[in-house]
Amino acid sequence: MHVLVTGGLGFLGRAVARDLLASGHRVTVMTRGLGDRTPPAGVELVAGDIRDRARVTEIVQEGGYDGVVHLAALTSGRDSFSDPLGYFDVNATGTLNLLMALDAARTTSPPASLVFASTNIVYGSQHHGALSEDLAPHPESPYAASKVAAEHMVAAYAATGAIGAVTLRPFNIAGAVDGVTDTDRARIIPNVFRAITGELDHVTLNGDGAAVRDFVHVADVATAVRLALTVCTPGTSQTINLGSGVGTSMATVVATAEQVTGRRVVVHRQPPKPEPPALIAEIDRANAALGWTPARSKLGDIVTDAWKAWLVPGHTLEP
Repeated sequence: MHVLVTGGLGFLGRAVARDLLASGHRVTVMTRGLGDRTPPAGVELVAGDIRDRARVTEIVQEGGYDGVVHLAALTSGRDSFSDPLGYFDVNATGTLNLLMALDAARTTSPPASLVFASTNIVYGSQHHGALSEDLAPHPESPYAASKVAAEHMVAAYAATGAIGAVTLRPFNIAGAVDGVTDTDRARIIPNVFRAITGELDHVTLNGDGAAVRDFVHVADVATAVRLALTVCTPGTSQTINLGSGVGTSMATVVATAEQVTGRRVVVHRQPPKPEPPALIAEIDRANAALGWTPARSKLGDIVTDAWKAWLVPGHTLEP
């Protein structure tokens, strides 16, 4: 299968590209530019911006892709409040541009398989415990709303028979693949590592750190993306959660990092915040629809892999 991956040089995108290549697929990554990122060996690159409909259409028509994995997105809920139009432009209109490109290629190509990466953030904070895909979305940020809008477009277009689609809702992606890990300053594991290496003085926890979240290894998510490409039946779409199915408290994340690294983490506690006590993925559908179970998503494996990737030039341990 020849697969186009948008956003294929990011943390998840790189893992997806490597997984697809290892499984014998031909992979083309659409990117605005390399920056300081090196693509996996064997990946073909095409230059394009998801906001440029004409260029996206040209790429899709010239590529004749059997499958498309759409990962290109802006992903900070906090930042989306100060730039809502930018988030809708990239996440919603960008998805529309890709669908319009696939539609323009209908006369020359068979229906493509589309895997779209959404987010668990679409569920909002009104639910807690195990979250099922059957719950109604409750977006609470422009970021979440832009992803819900994109989900609706994908489902509506798939219903015409033009494509088969799977929308994936990953929970908290972490770990590392090929020496590349998450460095997002809004996430707890990177910040714990920054505290360990001296880039931060401490890690801040709300209350006693009892809030529970679901962490899933980036390699497991990449596997699910590949499997999802095989179940995209033209005329249908389905939505599938990706998580470990296990809840982990923020305090446990810190304790696990201390155990893995052998280093103490300085923790500052601030007053508790009104937040969901537990957000955990219900993953029965992923197993039934994809035959997928998380293989690397135990917290110890996630933190160990992420820490090994963190220990590269530029990340030095303070004595």
